[in-house]
Amino acid sequence: MRKTLYLKFILAYFIFGIFAFITVTTVVPGMIRSHLLQNKADTLYTEASLIANTYASGLYTSDTSLETVKTQLDSLSVYLNSYISIINPSGRVVLDTNSPLNVDNVVIIEGFDPSITGNSYYCIDNFFNTYDSDVLSVFAPITNSYKVQGYVVINSDMKDVEESCLKLLNTSYFSLIIIFLLSLIILIFFTDIVYLPLRKITKATEQYASGNMKYEFSVESDDEIGYLAACLNYLAGEIAKTEENEKKFIANVSHDFRSPLTSIKGYLEAMLDGTIPAEMHDKYINIVLNETERLTKLTNSLLSLNNLGSREMFLEKTDFDINETIRNTVSSFEGTCRKKNISVELILTDDIMYVNADFSKIQQVLYNLLDNAIKFSNTQSTITIETSLKNNKLFVSVKDTGIGIPKEDIGMIFDRFYKSDLSRGKDKKGTGLGLSIVKEIIKAHNENINVVSTPGEGTEFTFTLTQSVKKEDEEVI
Repeated sequence: MRKTLYLKFILAYFIFGIFAFITVTTVVPGMIRSHLLQNKADTLYTEASLIANTYASGLYTSDTSLETVKTQLDSLSVYLNSYISIINPSGRVVLDTNSPLNVDNVVIIEGFDPSITGNSYYCIDNFFNTYDSDVLSVFAPITNSYKVQGYVVINSDMKDVEESCLKLLNTSYFSLIIIFLLSLIILIFFTDIVYLPLRKITKATEQYASGNMKYEFSVESDDEIGYLAACLNYLAGEIAKTEENEKKFIANVSHDFRSPLTSIKGYLEAMLDGTIPAEMHDKYINIVLNETERLTKLTNSLLSLNNLGSREMFLEKTDFDINETIRNTVSSFEGTCRKKNISVELILTDDIMYVNADFSKIQQVLYNLLDNAIKFSNTQSTITIETSLKNNKLFVSVKDTGIGIPKEDIGMIFDRFYKSDLSRGKDKKGTGLGLSIVKEIIKAHNENINVVSTPGEGTEFTFTLTQSVKKEDEEVI
């Protein structure tokens, strides 16, 4: 059986209660008894010292009578609930509030020894076998002419101390029960704030682990648990989107491979069974070759995109002249531009502009953007490639005056295999991966790419590159 966090918390709660009870019943009684004894002994010793310095001292100087002292001590004995005695060093009882005054009846305490208290001023015993049970006894010396004449001894029954101790213990036990019950509030808060949200999160993770990424739950909390639940919900949503994208990706790949393969198969079968006459074979063989080129292009694009998206992607950054790269890229499209009567206008910052990037990959970015611009531009139109420098960042813009991109499609043009409805008629041989490759390359360089487009007026792609200091060094040389 799995032990839940809630069961562990309850177990810890009861263990805490048991240890608290054991502590109160073992350690606390001794502490209370020791404290009460000390307070009682301090009080009695203070009174004994006061008697020794006043009433008792007068007895040995004949300043007061025995009867007067007896009367005073009797009253004080009742107040203190204790027995007060005046005893000579030899053990002879001069006065005792526990018995009437009788000078003819001499009482001697056998073995009387004031040093029985040791380093303290009180002791607990039966006071030299005088009492049947233990009493608290304090000794205060009566001095006269720097000589001890006797001792004031106050004996207090230990039953009073024990009763007071028991009352305080009962109070402690009652307080412990109250605290234990009140601490249930912590358990209630733990249940509502921690345990129940954790159960929701645990159930959600079980659902996600089983593949149910559409499972929804909510934890209304602004603390770390609420943040954890929100992150888990977000993670599940992203995974669900990834799964949907993977399904779309596979469907698109299957579709883009199936179409040319179907055409190739159909044309070859038609040539084999004679449906297509021999004199027309050259025409359809060229069609088959075009379809195979399309498949090759699609395969290469997929491989490039996969490598670009890999964490192991390696950039061979060098310093090169971006202006020269732009001119060479434009030159490679000269024939295509001539067929569509499209002109390319270059507005470049300086004659030479060095940037630090991967030359071959940035060249691929320029090629893909310019290829797109030519595909979707109308005949007799102009494509503008412009560079501008701001804060050591070079902005490269490729702008056409073609069909444009609808507003609702702008956010998806960098998705793999995505083609807007307007582009499908213009780009029959495209794979839908060109802009995805561009996005991954720019992202790998830790740069940005943006697009602005208006349907019917054209599109402008702008990406950034880091300027190199090589140009300045060469000028100095």
